[in-house]
Amino acid sequence: MTFNHAEKGQAGAFRDDLAPTPIASTLPSTGPSTGTTTPSIHSGKGVDEKQIERVSERAILPEQLGSEISRQVRHKYASSYRKIFGVIFTVNLAAFVGLMASYRGMPNSRDVGSAASANLMVSILFRQEEWVNLWYEIFTCVPHSWPLYIRKRLAKVFHYGGCHSGAGTAAVVWYILYTVLATKEWIEDPVTDELVNMITSWVLVSMFMIILTSAHPDLRRKFHDYFEAFHRFAGWTALMTFWIHNIFSARVTARQWETSLGDVLIRSPNFWFICVSTSCTIASWSRLRHQVVYPEKLSDHATRLHFKYRGMAPFYGLKISDKPLTEWHAFATIPDIDPESGKINGFSVVVSNAGDWTKKQIMKPNERKLWVRGAPLHGLLYTSKLFKRIVVVATGSGIGPCLSLLFADITPRRVFWSTREPLGTYGPQVVAEVKRADPNAVIWNTHERGYPDIVREVYQLVHESNAEAVFIISNPKVTEKVVYGMTTRGIPAYGAIFDS
Repeated sequence: MTFNHAEKGQAGAFRDDLAPTPIASTLPSTGPSTGTTTPSIHSGKGVDEKQIERVSERAILPEQLGSEISRQVRHKYASSYRKIFGVIFTVNLAAFVGLMASYRGMPNSRDVGSAASANLMVSILFRQEEWVNLWYEIFTCVPHSWPLYIRKRLAKVFHYGGCHSGAGTAAVVWYILYTVLATKEWIEDPVTDELVNMITSWVLVSMFMIILTSAHPDLRRKFHDYFEAFHRFAGWTALMTFWIHNIFSARVTARQWETSLGDVLIRSPNFWFICVSTSCTIASWSRLRHQVVYPEKLSDHATRLHFKYRGMAPFYGLKISDKPLTEWHAFATIPDIDPESGKINGFSVVVSNAGDWTKKQIMKPNERKLWVRGAPLHGLLYTSKLFKRIVVVATGSGIGPCLSLLFADITPRRVFWSTREPLGTYGPQVVAEVKRADPNAVIWNTHERGYPDIVREVYQLVHESNAEAVFIISNPKVTEKVVYGMTTRGIPAYGAIFDS
């Protein structure tokens, strides 16, 4: 899920002249500490005099576990996303070896086509909202009595993107093999059905290669709008071509088996796989709606867009656009509450200035309409339910997605929010919501205090609250820094870095 953030870097050390915001833990404290207390100076807008309090002991940041090489391999290169990708590719490799052995080096094109279709179906399923939500529900339904080593692994369900990319890449490899076999069959029997089957196969391979190339992380980051366009239009072209190809391939099989086209289709796994794939695409786009949005401009840097067409439970995200065929932006939703009844009467999203589209939304304070598509989708923070106590970390507008978690009030939590001028940028209501969820939240004003040593500050909250896990919503650089800094010290930490 994509979120917009203002933070651009982190300082390398904690400034001695600026102690942290007052912290008072009500939970048991564990871990090493200095055995001293530190005076805290908290200043902000509307505060006439400095407030000096005594805070909890400063924890000593422990050494990272293992060697530098082992840490790099385990916590960076061998990510859950890559592990899932590798497992799917290994399963497909085993299936390929099995086919080659069964057919003595010349596999049947129908079986190869079925393998390609099956992988394509799996890839599309893991972009279908209800299917993804189902996996979230399954993985988060375990009780807190289960061992932490199981729960912390179940929380990695948000890396389901590895299933999408792994199965998608495998589908392309299978389909290249199928196209080679189809070309060979046409050369041996140059009839019309075989010719159409071969041509559509090469068209599909071309579309798949465009999708695969544009999805490369480096190209995707630099040319994200082009990636979306290639992915969408090449995908639609491939899906339509797939149906044409499937029909003509079935005609070839019907002639060989001396039976009807309908009989071949009903008995063909390809037909049912493509039915599921098409249904997933239709299910998402059939829910395209033009909804009224009520902007609440927070500052020149941020706005809060309110929607009233439906209520929204916590822990969901939604895609929003003003040009539905070219670009979409995913945001975590925050339930809106009717002040009189106390019931949910809509939802909102926080948008900060991180590009042309977000700036345009901020500069439009008038009521208008935006497009929304698909069903609400669970995200990373939904897995926080798996833990007894957590620390929530946000930088900039990363606090937006966290507000949904804070509203849910399911898991006891401490909050660390680093941003520039929180009151001036996001307004008193957002700050109040953070304080309501954690009265002792650390709200770090980077304009006054500079950038924090964020790993050290987060560990301090883990130490005070005896938290089982850390969740962070930030830009990729800071997210990777915090997740690596925590996991290499034995603390489960979760943050979406790329295509989780």
